[in-house]
Amino acid sequence: MKILSVASEVFPLIKTGGLADVTGALPGALAGLGVSTRTMLPGYPSVVARLPKRARALHSYPDLFGGKAKVLGVEIDGLDLLVLDAPHLFDRPGGAYGDAGGVDWPDNWKRFAAFSRAAADVAGGAIAGWRPDIVHAHDWQAALTLAYLRYGDASAPPSVITVHNLAFQGQFPASIFAELGLPAHAMGLDGVEYFGGVGFLKAGLQAASAITTVSPTYASEIRTPAFGMGLDGLLNLRAGQLHGILNGIDTGQWNPETDTHLASRYTVRTLKHRSANRHAIETRFGLDHDAGPLLCVVSRLTWQKGMDILAAELDRIVAAGARLAILGAGDQGLEGVLLAGAARHRGRVGVVVGYDEGLSHLLQGGADAILIPSRFEPCGLTQLYGLRYGCVPVVARTGGLADTIVDANHAALAAGVATGFQFAPESGEALVDAVWRLVGVFGDDGAWPAMQKQGMKADVSWQASAKDYVKLYRSIAA
Repeated sequence: MKILSVASEVFPLIKTGGLADVTGALPGALAGLGVSTRTMLPGYPSVVARLPKRARALHSYPDLFGGKAKVLGVEIDGLDLLVLDAPHLFDRPGGAYGDAGGVDWPDNWKRFAAFSRAAADVAGGAIAGWRPDIVHAHDWQAALTLAYLRYGDASAPPSVITVHNLAFQGQFPASIFAELGLPAHAMGLDGVEYFGGVGFLKAGLQAASAITTVSPTYASEIRTPAFGMGLDGLLNLRAGQLHGILNGIDTGQWNPETDTHLASRYTVRTLKHRSANRHAIETRFGLDHDAGPLLCVVSRLTWQKGMDILAAELDRIVAAGARLAILGAGDQGLEGVLLAGAARHRGRVGVVVGYDEGLSHLLQGGADAILIPSRFEPCGLTQLYGLRYGCVPVVARTGGLADTIVDANHAALAAGVATGFQFAPESGEALVDAVWRLVGVFGDDGAWPAMQKQGMKADVSWQASAKDYVKLYRSIAA
């Protein structure tokens, strides 16, 4: 079976979040099940820099939304890639979606409409000798691919759209519709129209043969007004095509036994070697060297991630006897509050503003626990990394966090099945209560390492989920 995966991010070429980890790891897991994947992504500068000098052009455009473009076929790090090389749209400084200051590019609608148009052409057979059996689009940036196929290709292959985060929908004014190249009747309630404008994600949800999201609980949550972000009505209408398939992680990239980002590598049998990583974190974040629990945060600093809740409770977390190492970037106001907290609690709280892949590995490999107080979380990957590394997750009871962590209540601890701490509702009181519970278990020399080991034994790979995707692909291809 041949899959065309269409995504705006793919690790290790371009990453702003978990989407890239998923699209980078899933093809390898599918390959072992008889499924070959070609992944199409935009030609950002960081991607083009990785291309071989003589990358082969498989399809060309004299004018794709205002400039020349071509689809290049390459293989990088074991990934079979199709790169849309369109310099007028993607060759610019800054990030994938915005400038160096984090402000969205005003022509994002055009950039990802062009990307989707090209992906639809590939799906329709634009590359000689290759046509996919299934098109798998990820998030709003690729969602319009399915609309182009729906309205332009009667023989289009079946399609799947995966929602990694429903909060990001690609909503644009109605004035752009005339430039999309879709027929006039596509601007309707059952097409791309969304609250009087154009909704890229909404269009994909409407056109897809099947819809997936990245955990079973989130698949249920998004059918409610509280989590549906205005799309719960459509998702309820399409409930029969909606599936929750839990994310996995690349257990080759995330392996404490081989991870070169760690000061000391270890296994479930040699947890004592984590102490060198702990010491390295304390030094990097300017924290006291003591025997109390060391907690970490690796996150975008945003409201969704509950970082305002965390920031408001720094004093009480420190009072519980914990230290905290925070790595992340996002809302500048939250960055300032957290930095102020670090200044107020020197030696107890340390903050590094920014994104650092290597440091994120070190934090998982040396911190005792990771805090994830998200208001909503489609799946979450950091808690899966935590399980893999013996860094005990403390999570809000929502979405994929609820699906992947077994709460350390008395029964679970007695049975030896606990892997972390859940709390609800998403409030400061509940978070601090979970930290106090953690401190109590941390002082138990038998229960704490048992919980670490139980987490490290959990199957967080793509093996089971890849089988679920194959089953879904086959059901819509039949």
